[in-house]
Amino acid sequence: MPDAILPLDHEAGLAASGAAAECDVLWFLPTHGDGRYLGSQLGARHVTLNYLSQIARAADELGYFGMLLPTGKSCEDSWVVASSMIPLTQRVRFLVAVRPGLSEPSMTARMAATFDRLSNGRLLVNVVTGGDPSELAGDGVFLDHTARYEATAEYLEVWRRMMRGETVDFDGRHLSSKGGKLLYPPVQAPYPPLYFGGSSGVGQEVAADHVDVYLTWGEPPAAVKEKIDAVRALAAARGRSLSFGIRLHVIVRETSEEAWAAADSLIRHLDEADIAKAQAAFAKFDSVGQQRMAELHKGGRDNLVVSPNLWAGVGLVRGGAGTALVGSPDEVAARMKEYMALGIDRFILSGYPHLEECYRFAELVFPKLPLRATTGNGLGPAHHGGPFGEVIANVSAPTHGGRG
Repeated sequence: MPDAILPLDHEAGLAASGAAAECDVLWFLPTHGDGRYLGSQLGARHVTLNYLSQIARAADELGYFGMLLPTGKSCEDSWVVASSMIPLTQRVRFLVAVRPGLSEPSMTARMAATFDRLSNGRLLVNVVTGGDPSELAGDGVFLDHTARYEATAEYLEVWRRMMRGETVDFDGRHLSSKGGKLLYPPVQAPYPPLYFGGSSGVGQEVAADHVDVYLTWGEPPAAVKEKIDAVRALAAARGRSLSFGIRLHVIVRETSEEAWAAADSLIRHLDEADIAKAQAAFAKFDSVGQQRMAELHKGGRDNLVVSPNLWAGVGLVRGGAGTALVGSPDEVAARMKEYMALGIDRFILSGYPHLEECYRFAELVFPKLPLRATTGNGLGPAHHGGPFGEVIANVSAPTHGGRG
C-alpha cells in the first residue's frame, strides 16, 4: 500500500512558520483533450484509452505522487477513466473529482471505498463544487453560489461520517440520510484524503471545516499567501490544521529563452475572436477563483507575465487553472520553493503536450526540488550502459551529463 497523504497535524518535518520543508508533485490526465497548441486542431491528440494510459504510465514510472483528473461536461468521466488506469499502474495515486449535487454522498462513498480497495489505497478525492451556473443547470443543479457551498458542507458531513464507519442520520437543508451505512471500508483510514479549492469566504469556511488539503490556482505568491493565511486561521479556530496545494501549468526547457519561446508558441494560433469568446463565457461564472484568474490578464495578451516566471497565457482560453510557471529548471524550481515557503507542500502540474512535458519536468526539475519520499522513482539518474543502449561508438558508456 502506498503511503497515504495525512492531514497536516499528522505530518512531521514542517517548520513552525508553516513553511513546507518537502513537497509532493502530481501530474494531470487530460481527459478533455491534449495537443501542442491552445485553441487549435493543429497538433491535437485524441482522447483514447491508449494515449491516456501512456501519460499515466509515464507519471507512474517517473515517480509522480499522483494524477489529477478533471471533471465537467467537456471531460470524459473522471471515475471511469481513473478506474481503467488502476491495472496499468503500480504506485501513482488518482485525484478523482466528487461533485456535490450530482450524486448522493452514500453512492460516492461506496465508489470511493471500492476504488480505494481495488487500487490498494491509491485514491485521493477532489471535491469540486462548481462555478459555471450554465453547466450546473444542465446537470440539474440550480443553487446559487452560497447555497452550493452550503450543500457541499452537508455532503462532506455525511460522506466523512459514512467513510468512518458510522451509521448516519442527518437532516439538513439540502441533504438527508436515515441509517446511511458503508459496509465495506476504504484502505486508507479514516478515508482517502480530501482536496478542495474555494476562493470565496464561504468556500474557505468549507475547507476549514472538512478537508485535508486546501488548493489554490496559480496566483502570484502574495495573493496565495493571503488565501493560505486566511484558511489556516479559520482551521486553527476550529482546532484543525490543513495542508496546502497549488494547481499550475508548467513550461520548462533547458534555458529560459527556450521556455519563453515555447510559451509564445503555445498560443500562436489563438486569434482575438477566440480569446473574446472564451472570456465572455468565463465572465458568466460566479466562481471567485475564476474571477481572480481573469483579473490577472484582463483578457489581453499585453500583460501575461503577472509575477516572475508566472505566465497567464493559458487562461486566455482555458477555464480554471490559467497560469504556468515558465523558465529554466533552476527558475521553475526557485519559484516553487517560494510557494513552499508559504506552506505549499504539493504541486498539481500539467503542460502541453502532457506526455512530453511530464517527462521534461521530472527529468529537469525533480533533481532540484526537496521532494518527499513519496515523489520520485528512487532510481536516481538514468545511465546508458548497454548492452544495446546508447553507448558511445558502441565502445563505452557516457561518463558525464553533457556540456554546460
